[in-house]
Amino acid sequence: MMLCTGAVEYGCSQKQENTDPIVEEPEVREGTIAPEAITPTEPPPPEKTVPEKILEQMTLEEKVCQMFIVTPEQISGYDDVTYADEKVRKSVYEYPVGGMIFFAKNLETKQQTTEMLSDIQGYANETTGIGMFMSVDEEGGEVARCAEKLGTAKFSDMAEYGKQNDANKAYEIGFTIGNDIKKLGFNLDFAPVADTYISEGNELGNRIFSSDPYIVADMAANVALGLQDAGVCATMKHFPGLGSADGDTHLDSKVVIDRTLDSLRETEFVPFKQGIQDGVSCIMVGHQIVSGIGDNLPADLSGAVITDLLRNELQFNGLVVTDSHQMNTIAEVYSSGEASVMSIKAGADIVLMPADLGESVKAVCSEVKNGRLPEERINESTLRILNQKYQLGLIDESIVGNPREYKYEEPTQENSEEDYSYDGEDSYYEDYDGEYYDYNDYGEYYDDYSDYNYNDYNDYSDYNDYNDYNDYSYYDESYEQEW
Repeated sequence: MMLCTGAVEYGCSQKQENTDPIVEEPEVREGTIAPEAITPTEPPPPEKTVPEKILEQMTLEEKVCQMFIVTPEQISGYDDVTYADEKVRKSVYEYPVGGMIFFAKNLETKQQTTEMLSDIQGYANETTGIGMFMSVDEEGGEVARCAEKLGTAKFSDMAEYGKQNDANKAYEIGFTIGNDIKKLGFNLDFAPVADTYISEGNELGNRIFSSDPYIVADMAANVALGLQDAGVCATMKHFPGLGSADGDTHLDSKVVIDRTLDSLRETEFVPFKQGIQDGVSCIMVGHQIVSGIGDNLPADLSGAVITDLLRNELQFNGLVVTDSHQMNTIAEVYSSGEASVMSIKAGADIVLMPADLGESVKAVCSEVKNGRLPEERINESTLRILNQKYQLGLIDESIVGNPREYKYEEPTQENSEEDYSYDGEDSYYEDYDGEYYDYNDYGEYYDDYSDYNYNDYNDYSDYNDYNDYNDYSYYDESYEQEW
């Protein structure tokens, strides 16, 4: 008898037992989809954040304006600003900038300062609904605008505290300064100095904590923590380090730091690395040229410094702000527009005090529109700015999906609280009640204000002569107000 092998192959009809388990086909009712026909889908994308939604609805010009912090004089055209009048308001409508920086000349009293900053924030809210960074240099020691003019807490030079090497004291300094200036309306402090003292010829002197980078790291990082715990953004400066400079970036057209990259990593980078690890909000990049980098560019115009070193190597994801572009190392070498474009291309988020705001905004927008600067580079920085402002509570969420359509309109007599205007007859002012007063009756507003050097109300050279009626001013008890 022949055995059957390879039954299937040779057509053997011998029946073989099926040992496979019986699988019942699923019942498919009419109008339903069979299970095998259902394909898995990707999870829905995460909900966009408020800053991301706002970014999508902003114009290019609005985004670019957010990348500048300027003085109130730059935006208004005044020589000195101590209150926010209608001209300042109109300027904010024209250039809704990301922030303003204030110096000692802008600060007279606490009440005046608070009102000025509050009014400017109000103008920002009227326009885009995005509040401004209100910034100041309040380091303590010799650079302390508010302590100098407004009587907030005073501290010794930071070199004195560096000798003590007391981290708790550093935190106390930061928290005290932050608490004081926040009450006035400031939300961004360009402090602390995080440079390491290397050369006696450096421009910072006693503003530096120490020649030991680890003492600087501990002290500067704790000042920054104190500021931020008080609700104020801190700014460690001046990356990649000014402590070995033998020149002054305020005065000289070129300042070169003769340091190798390895030297920078061993010394100057140490405090900045500590601050980044601890979550510092901002880092300011200086104007020094570093020989070891090799591009012969001021640091804040250098992609090698901002993008390669600060962003990629040190992994800093916060705001990068330039030092003032009105300093000679920038202003004497580059045009305002050129310097701003170079900084933004290099990776800076905020350009501080361009020499000409209008020129800079126009230049950056032009670069984007001509394809030489990707708009994504603008979006990247603007989103960082919006994220920080959202954390500070500076964004009106009602603008999401409902962007402001703002257009400046001159105030009318009906909506103006007071209107001292020349009536074209003789020498009279007309107030808002329609009554006439001889301007001589207003002498009392001037006679008591010797601080303003306006003791003789008939001679106002800074105001084109009172009798020419080019400007009409009066003084209240705390500050000048011009109508």
